[in-house]
Amino acid sequence: MIEILYDCPHFTVAVKPAGFLSEEGEGSFPALLKQELSLPSLYPVHRLDRVVSGVMVYAKTQQAAAELSKENALTKTYIATLKGVGLPKEGELNDLLFKDSKKNKTYVVNAKRKGVREASLSYRVLGKNADKAVSLVLVTLKTGRSHQIRAQFSHRKHPVLGDGKYGGSDNAVKNIALFSHELSFSFQGKGYKFSVLPPNEYPWNLFPLQEIRG
Repeated sequence: MIEILYDCPHFTVAVKPAGFLSEEGEGSFPALLKQELSLPSLYPVHRLDRVVSGVMVYAKTQQAAAELSKENALTKTYIATLKGVGLPKEGELNDLLFKDSKKNKTYVVNAKRKGVREASLSYRVLGKNADKAVSLVLVTLKTGRSHQIRAQFSHRKHPVLGDGKYGGSDNAVKNIALFSHELSFSFQGKGYKFSVLPPNEYPWNLFPLQEIRG
């Protein structure tokens, strides 16, 4: 059963489960949504990694897609559980990222060259669990690079828990502990904001998620 948060003639907002492509393709989340809503087409305006779940918006028309795809049209906030408890309480991470398409992995690099893009995010530590040596953080993206959150925190020795690709392996984690928590945008002069909390399971249940404020 797909969790649909909002639906109108211009766009639909829903919660993507982990394990589904966020873009078009056989067995993708857009394919499921089109079937659920009996729609001939949907237009992705942003993406989530296959292993990440949470709030997404899809346009129903090309005009809506154009408006929602504009630079900085969407404000995206994530919740992540990271390995380690040594992060400063809050901060901003600015890096140069290179995506290795063959390995499907993103790296922090020291200099600009072909394929290197600037990446920026801000974060705030919401809680720490000393027993498990993990931290809960709220992350707001300022750029939308491939694997950005995963790569930037891994580079600082605080990988997302359960993310084996970036050094956060934890066999007790069902899916990687990164969740698209909140999405806000303006459409035709009206503001919209949608937020959802991660499932009540490990490692999210180590923290009082109901107290989260964006």
